[in-house]
Amino acid sequence: MVTSILAIGVKSGHHPFLLRLSNLSIQERMRDHFGHGGFVVRYEKADNLVQLALELQAARGGLSLADIEHKFGVGRRTAMRMRDAAIRNFPQMEEVDTGERIKRWRLPTGTLDRLVAFTAEELAALESATRLFERDNREDEAAELATLGAKLRALLKPDVARRVEPDLEALLEAEGLAMRPGPRPRIDISVVEELRQAIMACTKVKLRYRNRKTKQVNERLVHPYGFLHGHRNYLVAWHENPKANAVTLFALPHIEGIELTAEPFQRDPEFSLEAFATRSFGLFQSEPFKTVWRFSPEAADDAEEFIFHPTQQVERQSDGSLLVTIMAASDLEMAWHLYTWGDKVEVLEPRELAEMVHGQRVEWAALP
Repeated sequence: MVTSILAIGVKSGHHPFLLRLSNLSIQERMRDHFGHGGFVVRYEKADNLVQLALELQAARGGLSLADIEHKFGVGRRTAMRMRDAAIRNFPQMEEVDTGERIKRWRLPTGTLDRLVAFTAEELAALESATRLFERDNREDEAAELATLGAKLRALLKPDVARRVEPDLEALLEAEGLAMRPGPRPRIDISVVEELRQAIMACTKVKLRYRNRKTKQVNERLVHPYGFLHGHRNYLVAWHENPKANAVTLFALPHIEGIELTAEPFQRDPEFSLEAFATRSFGLFQSEPFKTVWRFSPEAADDAEEFIFHPTQQVERQSDGSLLVTIMAASDLEMAWHLYTWGDKVEVLEPRELAEMVHGQRVEWAALP
């Protein structure tokens, strides 16, 4: 990535940092031939500095030292050295006045235009993400990514495009998507687009919503917060109703009509979509509870490779079994998943979930 980027920057001949980095490809070849470890360190530092510069230009509000630590997985002192190196090599760097005590820095738009290039791997990753959205029936987002991919390819110089296209084609042929069983209900893309407008504008929306059980269609006044995607796709919104007045899930396929209002709403500053999603084992929302599962010694290695939930805690037992402790909601979705493990898993607590699963513990020929 660095070598292809630098080729563009060095050609302009205007930046001493780029001229110094132009020797990296030579250093890399020497490193590969002689195995000198020093070159590896310098190459990685230069790679990180280029990436930091790109991040500094992309972040309109600037990056703090904490942001650099998080993005690059480094400590505070290393983050300070990276910032100082960026300031030395990019004198255009400016401190952002945010009115906060935390200092932030950024590079002005256009500073790194000649540094930006796209690799076959990056374009292939974008295409794979597009296919994933298509598979999961998220056609609107798939279309957005497809348009983005076309725009990025249009920016490639003809000689670069000729080099990238064969690699891109080969990478895409090597990537396969397993079919995943699940509902593919029809979702009105225009409804999703209007909901996105309301989310960005923080305006209330009237939904014509069909109840899944009764099939009855009623009007709902909601404050749209966002979307939650899983085996089904939902609108997450505050339901403005005396009997509700709570954050509620509305299945997108059941929204039969929508009316945007001009009435604004104040988003709950305490609400976090990520935290809301993490409360549940799947999509269904209820009060989180503690559950403990015991995987047999035969299944322990396989189970240890799974991330069942962000709150999970795992502990190997002396007999080789594995204990998994989770704090989440939705016992029904837990039972659905535990069924795939058959008799290789036992629910130790709570008793209600153990009873739901007990009669379904069959012996499967293979593990998930």
